[in-house]
Amino acid sequence: MTYLADWADAQPEKCAVRIDGGPALSYRELHERANQVAHWLHALGLPPGGCIALLLENQIGSFPLWWGARRAGLYYVPISTHLTAAEVVYLLRDSGARVLVGSAALRDLATAVAAALADGEVPHRFVLDGELPGFQRLEGAVDRFDPAAPLPPRDVGREFMYSSGTTGTPKGIKRALTPYARRRELPPLEQQLRRMFRLDADSVYLSPSPLYHATGRFVVRAIECGGTAVILPRFDALAALQAIERHRVTHGHWVPTMFVRLLALDPALRAGFDLSSQRVALHATAPCPAGVKRAMIEWWGPIVDEYYGGSENVGVTFIGAAEWLQHPGSVGRPITGEVHIVAEDDPDTELPAGEVGLVYFGGGVGFEYHGDPGKTRGAYNGRGWGTYGDMGHVDADGYLYLSDRRSDLVISGGVNVYPQEVENVLLEHPQVADAGVIGRRDAEFGQRVTAVVQLKPGVAPSEATGAALVAWCRERLSGIKCPRAVVFTDDLPRSDNGKLLRRVLRERYDAAPPG
Repeated sequence: MTYLADWADAQPEKCAVRIDGGPALSYRELHERANQVAHWLHALGLPPGGCIALLLENQIGSFPLWWGARRAGLYYVPISTHLTAAEVVYLLRDSGARVLVGSAALRDLATAVAAALADGEVPHRFVLDGELPGFQRLEGAVDRFDPAAPLPPRDVGREFMYSSGTTGTPKGIKRALTPYARRRELPPLEQQLRRMFRLDADSVYLSPSPLYHATGRFVVRAIECGGTAVILPRFDALAALQAIERHRVTHGHWVPTMFVRLLALDPALRAGFDLSSQRVALHATAPCPAGVKRAMIEWWGPIVDEYYGGSENVGVTFIGAAEWLQHPGSVGRPITGEVHIVAEDDPDTELPAGEVGLVYFGGGVGFEYHGDPGKTRGAYNGRGWGTYGDMGHVDADGYLYLSDRRSDLVISGGVNVYPQEVENVLLEHPQVADAGVIGRRDAEFGQRVTAVVQLKPGVAPSEATGAALVAWCRERLSGIKCPRAVVFTDDLPRSDNGKLLRRVLRERYDAAPPG
């Protein structure tokens, strides 16, 4: 909480954050505006540990709200702008939010949400940058407070993230607030993350993702380290390269689908940008096909580092680019605590190196799923190790390799098939732009491995193309893992962080006749 104030004293006019091609806030401006927001939230009568919800596109007004909530001792819930009104209302009710800040740019969604709320639900509703029926203007409400007035001491507020809901209803991931007396202390894992990312006051961090995603934490880290954060209004491959060159970006956080789109640009166009300022290109949130990662390392150099973790932070692994080239496909070794592979049917039994099982971590950060103690308990085993629900194995040197999520496992003829393994093979095919693999119900095998494929522009879907893709897989995988059917689509459903929404694929294709 105090880091922003310290930097506002040390470098008041330095840019803390800017929207690429749009407005910016200096450290002084962000600090003062955050103080006004904190006073406003106090004046609303919100108790310590209360909750506010933010329904905003990538815009500059988000940042005073983040830091104002932190200083007011509150949780803030960033909400995806791609949800339906009913999904937003669910998050508002589940989180217990008493304040909703919406954007005039999201008029249709915000007004639909307000109409779906009952009288008295989320009683404080405010709008940024315009007018909305049923909402008050945020600017006028906040401007009346003196930014220099002292704030009462409260525990440090924080983000309250929700899972993407790829396998069901989103669950809130909630951690205890930091006591005021310990506001300058960084937990060991957070210290490790900042060292891993090599952030300092000279860093220029590019955020190409939506601010409501968990990677928004890296924006906070960049600013708390005294650097400058540059926010893309939305991801566009060409705009990302332009921003790196224009702002002399040193750090970025990417997801594999962004790499795929960057690599899809004309090589001559890509070669025309000066990207030499980059020091760290971190990626995570979804598996990255080996061919895509190798291509990025060839282009950007040995700066394409990777970590594996989750919003729950039960454990984190890391692997640098040079190390990955020696251990291709690995997501690295733990940066804190230890990794354990346990039997799927007995989570207290640890498996030896090379055997696939559930991935657990010891020594992670405690958390709870809001309002769901049963699900919280289910994330831990009898030894206190926590899991994200992923399957994988470690090699003899302790490097972790992921197979898939347990919930995504396909069991065909009694054999476990990990969809990600099949997808990685398909994505290496020169005609494939994207691919998802699911199990469809089958009377003989139980589940039938089915590939849903998006072809590259100019490639026509046909039976011959499908047969060629199956043959490609048969050259590289055992027969039981190969698709029994290929379905073509114009676009695969993915979340904003690049994760394939298998639940949507299953709903879309499992009931359809095979073929």
